[in-house]
Amino acid sequence: MPLQTSGSVTSSENRAASDDLELFRLARTGDFTAFERLVDRFQPRVFGLAMRMLGNRHDAEDVTQQTFLSMIEHLDQFREESSVAAWVFRIAANHALKVIRKRRGLPTMSVENEADDPDSYASVPHPEFIAPWRDDPAVLAQKTELKGLLDEAIADLDEKHRVVFLLRDVEGLSVRETAEVLGLSESNVKVRLLRARMHLRERLTRVLGDETRRLVPDHRH
Repeated sequence: MPLQTSGSVTSSENRAASDDLELFRLARTGDFTAFERLVDRFQPRVFGLAMRMLGNRHDAEDVTQQTFLSMIEHLDQFREESSVAAWVFRIAANHALKVIRKRRGLPTMSVENEADDPDSYASVPHPEFIAPWRDDPAVLAQKTELKGLLDEAIADLDEKHRVVFLLRDVEGLSVRETAEVLGLSESNVKVRLLRARMHLRERLTRVLGDETRRLVPDHRH
């Protein structure tokens, strides 16, 4: 989960988005070198997203390849109404979701709205394990073992919550862009993101929390 606290990060992201758009415009004119540079910029992130969504290296590599093939085929369809990153991740997420549907024999995307599981703040569960962490989160984030714990916790998320968390908190898309990628409303994205963050926080707290200072939730209210 990002630990971004300063405006310098936003400035850096804006510069990156501007560079992406410049490369994209060159690629659209037939500059293959510009397209290769775009691939170099996004390939690690696309693969990381696919790997976390699918949990299988072969499938993730295939999705990564399909993503960039689709980009070549549809360069003229990007209208610059969102960031290049949002467009790339929309393609990658769609390919990954196709793999998931094929695995499970599902006719529709599992991230779509479900009538029997409404995305509202009232549906967000209360945490069961509440305790201060033994070390500062910024320090813990630098530790290799925490990355492994976080990866395991992300993999354990429900599919529809995992993809929202990956796009918003790992890849840094805005709520609006994440909603556009997944075909959801912004309110649904916010609720699913909250559920994902709470799940991850509680999962990590069970390992990193100070048991001696644990708070016991009162379920009477």
